[in-house]
Amino acid sequence: MMQQYRAYLVGENGVFRSAEAFEAPSDSSALVFAKQFTRLGKVEVWQLGRKVAELESDQSRPPESSRPTLTRQ
Repeated sequence: MMQQYRAYLVGENGVFRSAEAFEAPSDSSALVFAKQFTRLGKVEVWQLGRKVAELESDQSRPPESSRPTLTRQ
């Protein structure tokens, strides 16, 4: 059974800037879907009146190419 969710983009002042409504079969599926919005900033995922999770912005993490890598010698 599909459930209704919303992914809210959170502004720096903590106020919701926008929302995307979608359906998913589970919380974990909803989080996978909502993860795509983290490129725009912090995201809160809600299922009706229940807060499922807060996802941090991808911008807070360095890109893959600039992350240090371990090398063996």
